[in-house]
Amino acid sequence: MKLKRYFFIMTCAFMLLISGTANAQPQPPVLSVTNGSWVYISWTEVSGAAGYILTLAPMPYTGPASLVSIDMGTQRSLSGGELPAGSAFYVAVQSLDSSGVSQYSNVVSVIMGSYPIAADVFTTVQKTVSPVALSLNTPQISPADISLYDIFGYSAWQEGPGLSLVKRTDIMPAGYSGASVINANRLLRLFTITDIHITDKESPAQVIYYGWSAPLGTDGTLYIGAYSPIISYTTHFLDAAIQTVNALHNQTPFDFGISLGDNCNNTQYNELRWFIDVMDGKEITPSSGAHLGANTIDYQKPYKAAGLNKLIPWYQVVGNHDQYLTGLLRESDYIRSLHVGDTIFNYSLDFASPSPYNKGYYMGVVDGTTPDGNIRGAGPEAYFATPPKVVADPDRHSLSTINVVGKSITGSSTLNWMNEFFTTTSSPVGHGFMQTNIENDFACYTFDPKANMPIRVIALDDTCKANVNAEFPYDGMGCIDQARYEWLVRELQRGQDDGMLMIIAAHIPIAPQTSLTNPTPTPMFYVPPTTDPYVPPVRDPHSIKTDNELLATLHNYPNLILWIAGHRHLNVITAQPSPDSAHPEYGFWEVETASLRDFPKQFRTFDIVRNNDNTISIIAVDVDPAVKDGSLAERSLSYAIGIGRISVGLSSFEDTTSQAYNAELVKQLSPAMQTKIANYGSPMATTQ
Repeated sequence: MKLKRYFFIMTCAFMLLISGTANAQPQPPVLSVTNGSWVYISWTEVSGAAGYILTLAPMPYTGPASLVSIDMGTQRSLSGGELPAGSAFYVAVQSLDSSGVSQYSNVVSVIMGSYPIAADVFTTVQKTVSPVALSLNTPQISPADISLYDIFGYSAWQEGPGLSLVKRTDIMPAGYSGASVINANRLLRLFTITDIHITDKESPAQVIYYGWSAPLGTDGTLYIGAYSPIISYTTHFLDAAIQTVNALHNQTPFDFGISLGDNCNNTQYNELRWFIDVMDGKEITPSSGAHLGANTIDYQKPYKAAGLNKLIPWYQVVGNHDQYLTGLLRESDYIRSLHVGDTIFNYSLDFASPSPYNKGYYMGVVDGTTPDGNIRGAGPEAYFATPPKVVADPDRHSLSTINVVGKSITGSSTLNWMNEFFTTTSSPVGHGFMQTNIENDFACYTFDPKANMPIRVIALDDTCKANVNAEFPYDGMGCIDQARYEWLVRELQRGQDDGMLMIIAAHIPIAPQTSLTNPTPTPMFYVPPTTDPYVPPVRDPHSIKTDNELLATLHNYPNLILWIAGHRHLNVITAQPSPDSAHPEYGFWEVETASLRDFPKQFRTFDIVRNNDNTISIIAVDVDPAVKDGSLAERSLSYAIGIGRISVGLSSFEDTTSQAYNAELVKQLSPAMQTKIANYGSPMATTQ
């Protein structure tokens, strides 16, 4: 691509300029740039540096005479105001001391985004986004009626007042109120994103027709999961979310971020690369195959993602969509041929295992030449004289190599997926996965996110693996086999022995309450069905623990403070109290983060805080990405509200709730940990 060629030329130019520098030099800084319609440039401190020099060059680079150098003194950041979309230049920085000037830092390209975020960045504590009420007499439309979403008000939204933190003491000792307790010191700050579902909307292997053809009021997650008009904007909305993270980081820095899985919609290579490349701030070509409309249609045009601020490390957890066709169907040689083929998927509507014999309806693709992202090649097989076609694209290949022959399973659903995280320009390389994860094809790991802070994160793969005995919807449920269970117990015990507070990060939640308003627990982990109520089911080696059995294990570790998860696309918080009321420290909190795909399309921030009574508060806040009016990210938000209303039907027409939930979650610590953390953390200035 043109941008990459110019970037290479510019990097070589900087290298030539320093080729004659003396050997004795200070170290160069590491440069980080936040893009948008504004720009924020910052760089790391170099020990002993007396100052810094910032150098800019136009894009395309026109020679040494075009370089502009700025003496920044000891300043380590520069913030620019509004600049026209398309403004483009290169940036590098040098440190200087008495020995001379350092080599250039990493060279960063800055393209003022075609998809900038709004200048007003807020959390849902300050302001919320919610649907505008519809009259019950509003004409009823179907998911396919994209041009009518705006006309009839289905996609209308509004900003409203913020939601205060709900102080939750559910797992604290009886009688504890915490009314006079003060948040004293911040121990850790992080953000979570999840269920982004980056979608190759032109792939012949999607199941679009299943949801596109559904009538109003089907109220099924399978339908909206199969089709939503937001599929044309998944990279753009992620880009807006990451720009919002960067803006919040500039206010109060994050120690790290983590994606809780389902980066891909359909376990495709190009879907995962788009996700990582948006996080890395690379050029994005959000189309595949023939790249129809890439020069004329806004959602098809290549653009430069802002990228996560390079000073924020980010980590990764695996989800079911990262491994399976539409998150529910195990890959096979037949399915893999569909991904890279030129014929649109011919499939039944029963979600049975795909095969050449299980068919009846062409599933369709987005027509990239249409401004609304209309669907073509979808409908009953009998409607087509010849099978509908696309231009094949090898970058659509499946990341899963699973094959099942009889009772024999070969291949992996996670190995190729994990490998991609080592091809990145952000940190850490691997994003949590290490070479041992690759060697053992094991997608679990632990990390300590902050130096000299007794907090550890346990990244747990609790998704289901290929199983010849299980039936739909097994692949979309939670599973933990013997190897993962033993690993989890070892890591929990190690964290306990090391005196670490622990957070489990997983894709599937464990026995969460049904919804924001229904506290009834929902089992998430797979148990083989049985038809005899008096005979317990035979245990499956792929899933050896039920939700309650796994909870019983977790309640053995008082240093476990939090389980974070995605998967259900809900902002639900569940108290998991200690089974022993005399020892409330054995309880923990479970917090789910909503999807960036479906409304409310939010991410979460977490502040782990020590209180002045040496309890812990987990301050969990939802954030609406700051979408700019008229941007593709704003269109994605509007369509998500519209399809949500169409899916639920009349009962949603008067619903104007934001579906956000902010809380301060108080956790009792053991006496030993109260003593240990008493002097940790930095004084609280702000929590949101």
